[in-house]
Amino acid sequence: MDQRKIRNMEEFAAVSGISRPTVSKYFNDPDSVRQSTRDRIEAALEAYDYRPNIFAVNQNRRLTKNIGIVVPYLADPFFAEIGRTIERRCIDAGFSPILFSSHGVTAYEIDILESLRSLKPAGVLLAPLGRTSDRAALEKFCADVPTVLFDSFVEGIGRAFVGSNNQQFVELSVEYLCRTGEPPCFFEMETPVNPNARRRRAAYLSTMERLGHSPQIVQAKGKNWDFEKIGYAEGGRAFAERAFPTNTILCSNDRLAIGVLAAAYKNGLRVGRGHGHAVRIAGHDDHPFSRFTSPPLTTVSQDYAAIADRSFETLLHLLDAGDGVGDHDATFFDGQLVMRDSA
Repeated sequence: MDQRKIRNMEEFAAVSGISRPTVSKYFNDPDSVRQSTRDRIEAALEAYDYRPNIFAVNQNRRLTKNIGIVVPYLADPFFAEIGRTIERRCIDAGFSPILFSSHGVTAYEIDILESLRSLKPAGVLLAPLGRTSDRAALEKFCADVPTVLFDSFVEGIGRAFVGSNNQQFVELSVEYLCRTGEPPCFFEMETPVNPNARRRRAAYLSTMERLGHSPQIVQAKGKNWDFEKIGYAEGGRAFAERAFPTNTILCSNDRLAIGVLAAAYKNGLRVGRGHGHAVRIAGHDDHPFSRFTSPPLTTVSQDYAAIADRSFETLLHLLDAGDGVGDHDATFFDGQLVMRDSA
């Protein structure tokens, strides 16, 4: 390996003895140059250990190979898994994925959208904050850049959405819990950070009323993404104050439920079904850790792979069809009831 430091494509072209336009053509599309030329370029790449600045190369293209992926909170295992799967699909299709997390902060989400503009992405897969998003900024970005929204459905934004059927999720869980024991109360954040939470509450209310039961909602104080911590603190407070009106607690999401499970343990309450158990606890999403809690958590699963695959396929269709994709084309995947020992 030659130890000289190659700083840019011009220097690489000079030392490799190949014209700058041919080198640029190779980096844009290796198959566009002859095999013998490609072999020379690849031998020089190995000899000089040179890698081009892909972002700089992309700025000279009218349409880059960059795909932006934006999630609200990368520490959430759901978004980590979705992001990982979408990244893999992008790479396999020859795109360069760029993953961003807005960390639940509106200003960060706006900054990310502006950063993506400067990268001239071919398209973007965006899970917006939802309730706290700057709607005007979202509308303008989606109008200017081919964008598929996923997970968080924001009415009237973008031309395509892929996510889960929250109405069906909650119907499954409420019907099961009512069928097998006391009707559940619904434990949620007082200030939901994700629009799915509001849809799940509405589904709980309508399903309980349809089944002839009185809905009972218990709210946890807190308005950030530390769901487990909030579930533990507020669940513990509710147990201590006997604020749960039934022995069956249906949590808005699994992360809250994991916190409530820990709070029940601290308060000496045995969680599970049947004789000798004090409380049943269930959630939604099939969080990757939910099968490893004690006891394992009953939940309704999201189809992570299907959401990621359909989101990417929808974006490719959007890129191919241009304005041929209709307004607000939405796909909602049903969940499956996962019965475990907690309920």
